[in-house]
Order: sequence, then structure tokens, then C-alpha cells
Amino acid sequence: MSKTTTRSGAARRWITRLLILGALGGGGYYLWTKYGSTEEAAVVYRTSTVSRGKLTQVVTAAGQINALLTVQVGSQISGTLSKIYVDFNSPVKAGQVVAELDPATYRAVVAQGEGDVASARAALELARLNEARKKELRASNLASPADYDKALADLHQAEAMEKVKLAALERSKVDLGRCTILAPIDGIVITRKVDPGQTVAASLNAPVLFEIANDLSKMQIHTHVAEADVGGVEPGQKVDFTVDAFADRTFHGVVDQVRNSPTTIDNVVTYDTVINVENVDLKLKPGMTANVSIILAEKEDVLLVANAALRYKPLEESAGDKPPESSHHRGEKPAERSPQKKVYVMPDGPDAKPELVMVTLGISDSIKTEVLTGLKEGQNAVTGATRPVVSGAPNPMGSPFGGPPRR
Repeated sequence: MSKTTTRSGAARRWITRLLILGALGGGGYYLWTKYGSTEEAAVVYRTSTVSRGKLTQVVTAAGQINALLTVQVGSQISGTLSKIYVDFNSPVKAGQVVAELDPATYRAVVAQGEGDVASARAALELARLNEARKKELRASNLASPADYDKALADLHQAEAMEKVKLAALERSKVDLGRCTILAPIDGIVITRKVDPGQTVAASLNAPVLFEIANDLSKMQIHTHVAEADVGGVEPGQKVDFTVDAFADRTFHGVVDQVRNSPTTIDNVVTYDTVINVENVDLKLKPGMTANVSIILAEKEDVLLVANAALRYKPLEESAGDKPPESSHHRGEKPAERSPQKKVYVMPDGPDAKPELVMVTLGISDSIKTEVLTGLKEGQNAVTGATRPVVSGAPNPMGSPFGGPPRR
């Protein structure tokens, strides 16, 4: 085979390869221009209609339900409990016997005290006779002054000793009386911490035997309100609350007191707020956790705007182009209304764009806010916007081999 034939075949192969590469490149460019490039579509706005309705502004907190008055009944003396007359949920009256300690030891102490008093009185009687005798002898100059002074001092000492023994006897009788434990108030036993035969020791602290709540038909909730919210809380405000035991029921109360002593919880300064609650059906029990909503303000038939509309910031504004203002607010300085907030409303029409409106606000909850001026019922307030991306539009400025288009 000649060299000319070999060179001709090699040339044909190179030409074939170039044609294949060109076809692949052209096809890839065609597919990229048809399906691969993107462009930005028109902005899609989300709106919420300005409406009228009821609005309630609240402060939320949590607290524990307790009786108005809970008294701990203890023992001032040590001993063994011989009898217990009440149990959990037992109703009691003030002065009723609820338990008894074994009185044997204290009765013996009383008997000993009575003997000491009798001995002291006998010594006092002897001292009186000696003093009278020395006084007669001294009058007849038959006793020295020193003898009479000694008899008189013995008499005074005997009188003092009688008082000491009488006091000791009285104390032993008091201790004997404390063996009988009485209810201090009318109420109901909510806790019993002892059993018959148990020994109580009152050497350092008085042991608690029972807890008595005076009236469970009237309860209190102690809540901790954060310092950021406590400024609006005042006595007399209505309160709604729920408990886990009755999740489908709302209970009611009234703020009784906002205490001035601060408490720091998780680095947040709070103030104890006391709420009075009527518990006529006795459904609420001491110790339950209440989720409280303190009603700061409540209004009927007010103009309402979604809180999301107050937080909305348009895409055009972030890019440096601010949308046109509403005609009735152009030229108006923000300082002329206080407090004011920006709200964007969407006019009617296919090519409409959001218009800026300055509004004056009232009370608010976590969802909506009262509008005092600036908006009308039925207007659509913008709450959000998105710029969707569509595919299929050609973009000749981009590269057919990948990567973002050049700008």
C-alpha cells in the first residue's frame, strides 16, 4: 500500500472525528438553551385581609395553685404517737383533737413537780416560824441582830423557792397538755406525715405531723411574671387559666396582688403575682400547675391586621428600590403619628404593586394587632413575597458547558 493512500485514510478519520464533536457540541448547546437556563419570574405576594373583630391582649405565665391558708401542725415536745384521729381529706374544726402523744413520762414529771412544790411550801412555813420567833427574841433583846437578819433572809429564800417550784410545776403541766395535739383552724387535712406508734423528736425543730388547708373553695395561684410584662399587670384584672387535669376547661380568676420583691429565674427577673380563684366545685387541687393568661386589655369590633404584615419587608426595598407610597400618605412625616408602623397594601389590578402606608397601632396579641388609623376594612395587607424561578427560557449570556451566566 502506498504512503498516499495511508495519509488519505488518516485525514478522513480526523475529519469524521471533528464532525462528530461538532454535532455533539451543537446538540448540547441546543439542549442547554432550551432546557438548562433560568430567569426570574414576577414576584408573587401573599396577603391578609384587614378585618374587624374582637382582640384580647394578655400576659402569659405559669404558677402553682395553693389554698389561701395552709397551716402546718407540729409537736413542740418529743414522744411516741399513741393515737391519730384524722386522715387525709378529713374535715376538722379549730380545737379538735387530731392526735395524742403517750403522756406517761409527762404525767410523772407533773407528779414530781407537785412534790417539789409541797416541799417548798413546808420549808417556807418553817422559815416563817423561825422569823417570827427571832423577831420576838430580838424585841426582848434576847437575840442578836445577826440572828434575826439570818432568819429574815431564810424566809425570803423560802418564798423565792416556792415560786421556782410552782413555775416548774406549771411548765410540766403545759408539756402534759401538749401531748394532746389540736387543730388550729377549721379546714381539711391535706397531708398526714405520721403514723400511730411513730416517735417524734422535737429537740431542734418542731416535726410537722399534718398540713391543714382552711378552705379549698377559695384558692390562690402564685405566678412569676417577667419584668418586661409586669408593667401592665394590675390588681383587679381578669385571668383565664387551664390545668392539665381539665385540658378542655378554662377557669377564671382575678389578680389580687403584684409583689415588689424580685426573683431571678434562668437569668430573667420576675415578680410574684397572686391570683385569687373561686373553686366552688372543688375541682382544683393544691399543687396543680396553672397556665395563666392575664387579660391586660380587651376590645370589641376593632380593625385588625395580621402581625406578619407588620414584619414584612419588600424585596424591592432590600434591593434599593422602594415601592411608591399611598397617595394619602405621600409627604407625611413619620413623626407626625406616634406610634407608627410601615404596612404595605396591595391595590386591585393585574399590574398592581404594594403601596406603603403608615399606620397607628393599638393593642396586640400574638396573631393580630389593632389598627387605629391608616387602614380600612377589606384592604389586603402584604404579609410575604416570593420570586419563583422558571425553566426553559434561553440565556445566551451563559456558558453551554455549565456554571452561572456571566453578568
